[in-house]
Amino acid sequence: MNRIAALLLFAAFAGVHAPAALAQDYPTKPIRAIMPLSAGGLGDTVLRAIGQELGKAWGQTVVVENRPGASTMLGGQACATAPADGHTICMLAVDTLSYGPHLFKNVPFNPAGSFEPITNVMFLTEVMTVNPSLAVSSLKQLIELSKARPNGLNYASPANGVTLFMEKFKRDTGANFNMVPYRGGADAVTAVLGGDVPVGFFGMGNSVPNLTSGRLKALAVDSRARSPLLPNVPTFAEAGYSGVANRAWFGMFAPAGTPKPIIGKLHAEITRIVGDAEFQKKYLIALGLEPALNTPEEFAKFLEEDRVRAAELVKISGLQPQ
Repeated sequence: MNRIAALLLFAAFAGVHAPAALAQDYPTKPIRAIMPLSAGGLGDTVLRAIGQELGKAWGQTVVVENRPGASTMLGGQACATAPADGHTICMLAVDTLSYGPHLFKNVPFNPAGSFEPITNVMFLTEVMTVNPSLAVSSLKQLIELSKARPNGLNYASPANGVTLFMEKFKRDTGANFNMVPYRGGADAVTAVLGGDVPVGFFGMGNSVPNLTSGRLKALAVDSRARSPLLPNVPTFAEAGYSGVANRAWFGMFAPAGTPKPIIGKLHAEITRIVGDAEFQKKYLIALGLEPALNTPEEFAKFLEEDRVRAAELVKISGLQPQ
């Protein structure tokens, strides 16, 4: 075998084994984990817990970077444009990849092509909540009060999905609500607690302690069955409204082009962490979240279907791209 043939054979052999070696060595430096919402919310809490466990397993620090703004588009852009070497990952949500493409004319990334899906992590159970100063005890009473007020009632919205739900809810019931935007679930809860706005619709985990203490009042949850955390609170269907559509989700991604062996290693470790019963009990179930683990391929298919559902919901709501 001449020297050139030998070099070509070596190059081919090295090319076959390079991806496996790449995954075996990964990670070689601290990992940046992007959260497109402000600190303190449900997604942020779970991402930090996952990051802590990844750090323990791999001996590398996982630094959570909060990049709120532009309805999660800024955080999505930061993840999409990061180096595709596995040292940047992100937790994105339904707002970023399902609703965003239908609500903004200039999305700074390709929702279907700028990311490598790793796994869906969780679904949120969301709750219609009011400040106790608002004299209502049921969804029906809230609707009627909003109609009776000349200027309606303000509600806190931490995400596009909340706004879309509330717009559909208004159309279906005739309720009169005005949206007040906030940068994340924690901020929205604080606003309702302080009476800055009287109504909120957000993840249950952001509000359970305040609901059980009486500082906030729950009127309905968007899950199919009552939550074990709030067994006395009816579902929307039980409260007389059957129009709940998409559910909110959070999943893990990496920039498009991240090598498949690294995606596989991330998937294996993240699903191991989130699949642990104690982790679920502490960081998911206790916060009103439901585990939703799947493979990268299954998650990709879910995302494609969810974008279709989101488009239908945006159309129903009557909202126009901005």
